[in-house]
Amino acid sequence: MSTSWLKNSVFYEIYPQSFCDSNSDGIGDLRGIVTKLDYIKNLGCNAIWINPIYDSPFMDAGYDVRDYKMIAPRYGTMEDFEHLLEQAHRRDIRILLDLVPGHTSDTHEWFQSAKTGFPTPHDDRYIFTKCVWDAPSEYRMMCGICERDGNYLVNYFSSQPALNYGFYEITHPEWQFSSDSKEAWETVDALKDIMRFWLDKGIDGFRVDMADSLVKNDDDKIATAKIWRDIRGMMDSDYPDAVLVSEWSNPLRAIVNAGFHADFYLDHPGNGFNELFRKRAAPDGDNLSFFADGAHGDITAFLADYVPAYMCSKNHGYISFITNNHDMPRAPFYMSEWMIQLSHAFIMTMPGVPFVYYGDEIGMRYRTDLISKEGGFSRTGSRTPMQWSNEKNLGFSDADEDMLYLPLDYSEGYPTVEDQIGVGGSIYENLKSLIALRKANPELMNESDFEIVYAKEKEYPFVYKRGSFTAFINPSDEDKTVEFNADGMKEYYFLGGYEIGNGTVIIRSRSFLLLRKEG
Repeated sequence: MSTSWLKNSVFYEIYPQSFCDSNSDGIGDLRGIVTKLDYIKNLGCNAIWINPIYDSPFMDAGYDVRDYKMIAPRYGTMEDFEHLLEQAHRRDIRILLDLVPGHTSDTHEWFQSAKTGFPTPHDDRYIFTKCVWDAPSEYRMMCGICERDGNYLVNYFSSQPALNYGFYEITHPEWQFSSDSKEAWETVDALKDIMRFWLDKGIDGFRVDMADSLVKNDDDKIATAKIWRDIRGMMDSDYPDAVLVSEWSNPLRAIVNAGFHADFYLDHPGNGFNELFRKRAAPDGDNLSFFADGAHGDITAFLADYVPAYMCSKNHGYISFITNNHDMPRAPFYMSEWMIQLSHAFIMTMPGVPFVYYGDEIGMRYRTDLISKEGGFSRTGSRTPMQWSNEKNLGFSDADEDMLYLPLDYSEGYPTVEDQIGVGGSIYENLKSLIALRKANPELMNESDFEIVYAKEKEYPFVYKRGSFTAFINPSDEDKTVEFNADGMKEYYFLGGYEIGNGTVIIRSRSFLLLRKEG
C-alpha cells in the first residue's frame, strides 16, 4: 500500500507566483510561502504541492523548464527553497514539487544542443524526424525552425519539445526509437537524476505533470507504465518515504499499472468528476452537475465511473479528489457559495487523498475578463493573487498595483481570509472543521472503506458509509426522505438541516448530515 504518511494527508496546492510576495516585486515567492506555513497548518493541511519553481522562460507559467536543478530567480534562491523545506518539516508539513517529465523548454541546454545540426550528446534526447520535409500529420510538430535537418515533436505549446522516451508502436522506423531502446532509457536515467537531486534535498515526493505523456504510440500506456514502475522501484529502494502523485485520472493505469501512490480525479468530459461538479448542457448552458444550484444531476453517473476505479485501486493507492486546480475555472463559476460548502463536505468525507487549491478555502472567484498571462489563456482567471486581507493589494504584495503578477478581484463581495477566519458558517471555517473532522477519525481518513447506502438515477439524496459513519448529502432544492434506521446513531456534523424519524431520515434541501453509530 502507499507510504504511511499519506493515510491522513490533506494537501494544499500553491501556485507560487500568486500566493504571497515577500519582496514587493509583485510576484509571489518562496519566502512568501514560508510566512504562510502556519496559516496552512491551522487550516488543517499537512502537505503542500507547489507548482513549478524551476528556472523557466515562463511561456507556460513554468511548465516549460529551462533548468530542472535551478530555482527561478523570481521565486528566490536555492537557499530560500532549503529554508522553506526546513520550516515546513519543522511544522510536520510535507512538500511535493511539480515534476515535468514529458518535455522541456526549447531554451533548455539539452534542446539548444540537439537542434544545432552538429553531433552532440543530446541528439536523441528529443524526437526529430530525419528530414525537414518529413512531417507526419498524426503528430504535433514544429517544422523548419532550427538548423538540424528535421522537425521535432512537441507535447503542448510550440516551446515545449517532447523528450524522447521512445515509441511503443513503430510507424516510422527511419526516425522513431523503440521504448526499449538505449536512447529512450537514457532519457529515463536523466529524469531519475533530476528526481534524485531534489529527493536528496529532502523533499517528500513529486506531483507528476502529464504523467501518461512519456512514450508515444502507446495507446494502452503499457510502456509508459513500465517506466514509472522502474522509477517507483528506485524510490521504494532509495527514498521509501517519498511519494508520486500523477496527473493522469485513470487509477487502473496510474496506480495499479504504473505504481503511483495517488492519482488525481480530474475534470474530463463525461467522467465522474465532471458529473459531480462541472457538467453543463453546453458551454454556457444549464448546469447538470450533481452539485449545482437547481440540482439536475445524476449520482449514478458519477458512481458508474468512480466505483470501478476505486475498487481496482483501493489496495494499491489513492484517488485524489480536488477542490479545483490551476487548470480549471474556480468553483464559483459553477456553484453558489453554499453549494461549494456542500461539495467540500462531500470531498472531505470520501476516500483518497484530498487536495485544496489555494483560495478555494475562501471561495475565490474565476476571472473571465483577463487576457492570457504566461500561457494561461482560459486558465488565467483561476491564477489570480491570493486574497489575504483588506490591506494594500488584499495583503498579497506591497508592490505598486501595476506591478502585480495578475490583477486582484475587487468585485462586489470579494472574499478574503481576514473576513472569514473566526466567522461561523464561512467557507473557511466550515472547511477547516471538515478537515479536522476527517483527521480526527480514522474511519473518515484516506483508506477507510466506502459503501453506497442510497443512490438512485437522477434522484437525491446520496447516502454512503465510511466505517461507523453514514453521510447524507442533498444538494437539491427539495427536502428528501430516505428509509434508514438511525437507532443508536448520533449527529456528528451537519450543514443545513435534517430530521430523524421512525425508520427515516429527512435531509433538508441543500444539506449535509453525518451520523455515527455509537458503541
